[in-house]
Order: sequence, then structure tokens, then C-alpha cells
Amino acid sequence: MRWIDTHCHLDAQEFSHPAHSQRALAAIKDVVHCVVPAVEVGNFEAVRRLAHADADSYALGIHPMYVARADDDALAQLARALEQQHDDPRLVAVGEIGLDYFVPELRVGPLRERQQHFFRQQLKLAWQHDLPVLLHSRRAVDQVVQGLREVAGRAGRWHGIAHAFNGSMQQAQDLIGLGLKLGFGGALTYERARQLRHLAASLPLDAIVLETDAPDMPPRWLYKTAGQRAAGELQAVNSPAELPRIGAELAALRGIGSAELAAATTGNAQAALPRLATLLKGTVADGSLTYS
Repeated sequence: MRWIDTHCHLDAQEFSHPAHSQRALAAIKDVVHCVVPAVEVGNFEAVRRLAHADADSYALGIHPMYVARADDDALAQLARALEQQHDDPRLVAVGEIGLDYFVPELRVGPLRERQQHFFRQQLKLAWQHDLPVLLHSRRAVDQVVQGLREVAGRAGRWHGIAHAFNGSMQQAQDLIGLGLKLGFGGALTYERARQLRHLAASLPLDAIVLETDAPDMPPRWLYKTAGQRAAGELQAVNSPAELPRIGAELAALRGIGSAELAAATTGNAQAALPRLATLLKGTVADGSLTYS
């Protein structure tokens, strides 16, 4: 089986020392590829370097939760980076970009307007460079869909992934209709997440990709309650090595085997991020890939 983690932040502080060992552990568990998205200009180089070091891929973008501290020329810096690195085969998308109306201070006033501006401009850059998008859409799926439609035009379709999807069936269909895949991860492993589990079980298989969002979004077997943490138990760090077990849970929900799910979601990831197909074939000239 071959698994692809379509969204993991291996440059996060939690992985500052064991990042490479976590990636190696994931490889042992047949996670053959990870997509590492940026969240701000300051980590553009870190995600690029990690992707090249571990034969993975990366995305460049400014996360909606980071727009408040972004410099006024951040979008111009992103535009330059996309121009300079456009021919890098490991640059597979613009991301992580989107809207976040869950955080109270981001959904009102100037910060709401600022993140909307950043989102629209980053969509335009992705469209200009013919790159897929990795989308954050927390409590803002309808607004994200609206932005996608406005930038692409009436007949336009996108490549990319709606990361950590947790919307309605109608919203899922809207995104799929625009050409996007939907990312599912550790959240679907909680039995209380009934609506999410229903979506993951009932959506067309060709619409789904897998992700960990590591070190965030831990699956249920890593999660510690507030009471456990107060008693001194440490919150385990999510990592790409958890992806096969998450995939097995999704396969069980859908009533199929893990091998079938792995094959489908790997193919879906390559459809969402077309440069992955070349990378997974091991045809990148640096010779660092071992998968075939």
C-alpha cells in the first residue's frame, strides 16, 4: 500500500528536532509522500528545504490566521517566490490559504476584510501560475466557494484540496463541482463526529484525499482530555506516521479494504495536485526518490 499525506506541517516547532525521524517512521509505514504547506512568508524556505530533503513536496501561501502579522508586502513576496520557484517540480500548490471565521477576532472588522483580501489575491496568483490550491475554510466554506467562483469565472475549474473539510453535503458538492478534492484526517476517528463520519463514508470515493495536518488534528488514540492533561499526561504529537491507521478507520467506515482506499486516495491526490504524478514516478532529476 502507498499512502499520501496531502497536508502536514513538518516545519512546525513540535518537529524541530525529530522531524526527519518522524518522516522516516512514516515511510516505514508506507507513507510515500507528504505535502508540506507554508503558512507565512517566514517559513517559505523551511518548507521548500524540507520537501527537497525528504523527496516530498511543498506549497507556498499565507494562512488566514497569519494575515494579522503579515507585512504589507507579504503578497508581493509570495508573488516573487511563486515566480522564482515556478519550475521547481516540488512546488505543487498555493497554500495554505483561505478564510477562518471560527476565531472571533478574525471574523469581524479589519481582520475579516484583511483575510478576505489576502485570500482573493492568493487565488488570483494561483490562477495566474496555473497552480492548485490548498484551502482552509473553517466556518467559511460558502465564502471560500464564492471566492473560487469569482476568480475562475463561470466555467472555471480548479485543481486542489479543501483541507480538513467539515461542511455540509451541499458544500461538499459545491467544492467537488469546482474540481476540488476534500481532505479528511484525524477528526473522522471520533465517534461523536457523526456528520463528518457520514460525509466521509458517503461521498464519492474519487472526491477524497487523506491528511494528518500534523502536528495538529490528532486522531482519537493520541488525544488527551483536559482532565488527563491536568493530571500530567502529555498530549501526543500527531505525525504523518498516523496516516495509515486513519486510512484504515475511513476504509472501515466505507466498508472497503485499506488497500483499496490507499490506492484510491493516492490516485486522487495526484489528480488534485498534478505534479505529484511525476514525483511519485521518480522522474525528478535530483535522483532522490526511491519509490516507483
